[in-house]
Amino acid sequence: MFLKEGFYDLTLDDLTRRLRCSKTTLYVLGGNKDQLVTAIVIRYFREATEFIEARTAAAQGGPVERISTYVSAVGEALHRASPAFMDDVSRHYVASAIYERNADFVATRVSELIADGVKSGDFRPVHAAFVADLLQLAIERIQSGQLREATGLQDADAFDELSKLLLHAITP
Repeated sequence: MFLKEGFYDLTLDDLTRRLRCSKTTLYVLGGNKDQLVTAIVIRYFREATEFIEARTAAAQGGPVERISTYVSAVGEALHRASPAFMDDVSRHYVASAIYERNADFVATRVSELIADGVKSGDFRPVHAAFVADLLQLAIERIQSGQLREATGLQDADAFDELSKLLLHAITP
């Protein structure tokens, strides 16, 4: 429900009515709405990370395939979340911080993948941390909704475009 419709305007009464459960049941998951939102957003990003890492580990081929798979898998994981959910994540202070922490992880992981590709000669000699930092800035614009507002691209589609741009920038 959160991924499809967002959560910012939902109340605990709305949730109990739609889920046909008691508030006590919801309080097991979180003591209040903010804690419930936090638990759900953490779970979403944990599952997304597991999916992304599994896809990357299964990628056949060298660094080009791994980094392409990684960034594309980020976009694919975001396809599960509606624009309403992503808007609410950017509006909610804790959810936004969780997204930012995950964006930091993505940038670090991409930096590692780029460094591996540079070392193997599959990528041109770029400064991996610099490229990853630019990637992180793009991720922040995607997360904040600024990129969607400026381009009309949904978050998942923006990650697909970012993957293409990144690969063209680092491959010889």
